Amino acid sequence: MSDVVVPEGGFWPAPEIPQPNIYPMEWRVETEKLAAIYEKSKRMVWNPADLPWDALDPRDFTAEQRLGIMYWFSVLANFDASGPAVFARATIQAFEKHEEDPVRKCFFSITRDEMNHEECCQRSIARLWPGGPLDWQPSTDLERAAHNNIGWLYHNGGRYWNGYNTAVGKYSLAVLFTSFMMGEMAASTLFRGMASGTEHPLFSEMFHKIGRDESRHLQICMTILENEWPGLTDDVRGLITRQLRAGFVFLSMILWEPPEGFWELPPYFLHNHRVLMDHAREGGLGVLSYDEQADNWRVAMARVRAIVERWGIEFPAIPELDIDGVNVDVIDPEDIIPVF
Repeated sequence: MSDVVVPEGGFWPAPEIPQPNIYPMEWRVETEKLAAIYEKSKRMVWNPADLPWDALDPRDFTAEQRLGIMYWFSVLANFDASGPAVFARATIQAFEKHEEDPVRKCFFSITRDEMNHEECCQRSIARLWPGGPLDWQPSTDLERAAHNNIGWLYHNGGRYWNGYNTAVGKYSLAVLFTSFMMGEMAASTLFRGMASGTEHPLFSEMFHKIGRDESRHLQICMTILENEWPGLTDDVRGLITRQLRAGFVFLSMILWEPPEGFWELPPYFLHNHRVLMDHAREGGLGVLSYDEQADNWRVAMARVRAIVERWGIEFPAIPELDIDGVNVDVIDPEDIIPVF
């Protein structure tokens, strides 16, 4: 019974597996730096439930401040709550395309981190405004404005999610990760400013931890792009330029204010958005002023520009920030790859 069966003529070859498919399984390592980043991510894991949530007492805020802070986290959730799904989909794609093992594992680590970031939005909203973002009945004009604005935000999020589902199977890693890199550069900029600006110890610790995660995600993006950018064709370079502009448009909702012409928003949205952000700022959340946000965006864009121009990729004009560059035609919002 210990002898194996060898058929006459030899073993039959297994059928070739149609691709894309996660099989055959393999654990190929080509980029040791990515493997090291993944190991670091395991050592840096943190639990949002361990943050000092008891210190976040709703009685410490006025009703307007609580509403404003809830609104800010609801805006953030339009981006952060998409993070787990975005990178989970990218993880599956990396398995199907048989990317090297550290790429798949790094995608997984970002998915896990983004779930933590979503949980921070969830817990903050639940503690300050039960039923938020949308499962509550507004009773004042300010509350109705917040509820309506959030509804419009999530309408746009749904449109961009449809675009991402198409893009993830269509674009190369070079294009996808340029968009991811924009998101991580923006996120590390945002949370660094929020961590230093907030007056509340819970939010300070939260933003420091999220910012540390986003900096590691940026390191992952840059390592992958250093492998993907050499040898780009002119067509792909042009597509990356368009995605850089698209990334600015998409991310400005949380980092600054939404540019005109891309977001589907009612005419009163921006005024009410500013009013609600003012209340969040007055509550000590650490929301930067309009000019401070613009300065932060300029710093982030300068860093991105320095990176992409090294590889012969033209940077798009950002007239909203007085940044010169290549003029990019109007982009269909559903062509934007939404990441944060």
